Amino acid sequence: MAPSAKFWDRIAERYARRPVADEASYRTKLQVTRSYFRPDMKVLEFGCGTGSTAIAHAPHVRHIQAIDVSSKMLAIARAKAAAAGVTNVTFEQAAIDDFDAPEGTYDAVLGLSILHLLEDKEAAIARVHAMLKPGGVFVTSTACLGDSMKYLKLVAPVGRALGLMPLVRVFTAKDLEKSLTDAGFAIDHLWQPGKDKAVFIVAMKAA
Repeated sequence: MAPSAKFWDRIAERYARRPVADEASYRTKLQVTRSYFRPDMKVLEFGCGTGSTAIAHAPHVRHIQAIDVSSKMLAIARAKAAAAGVTNVTFEQAAIDDFDAPEGTYDAVLGLSILHLLEDKEAAIARVHAMLKPGGVFVTSTACLGDSMKYLKLVAPVGRALGLMPLVRVFTAKDLEKSLTDAGFAIDHLWQPGKDKAVFIVAMKAA
């Protein structure tokens, strides 16, 4: 089991009990995302955690494939979906870098609060671009810690070695925009609800 999976397994129950930090911003992000959805869409969410966002979006699309590295997070997600009567979300244990999907499979891909936790965000973004159909969208909400917490470049490796933190990458919002445009995306929507808040982006693959 990868170290990050062990970390998220260990904190899964506590994470599931934690309230959304900024409910108003979360609701705005849901609304903006749904403005890009159609009822016939096939969607992938990677790093889905305990499934709250996938379950919330399920009534607005045909199917959501939701993946995460943590089996315990996914167990909570499946129980939540069953309790809500949601049947068009499939949960699977996988990481974006080893998830097998043919090119042009999805109409939309969601990567929320995850890109800064990946070993190689550029590789992940390239995979997302390939998985999307022409005209498809990539929706991401990302903590760009290089704009507010540069010291994490020194602290995060120590925290990870002690098992207190997952892998954390430190980059700026401009770095993230460049990674997306370098991969072939056009930025269609960009919003940051406040200083030091996660940057919410909808990036579009050319039609």
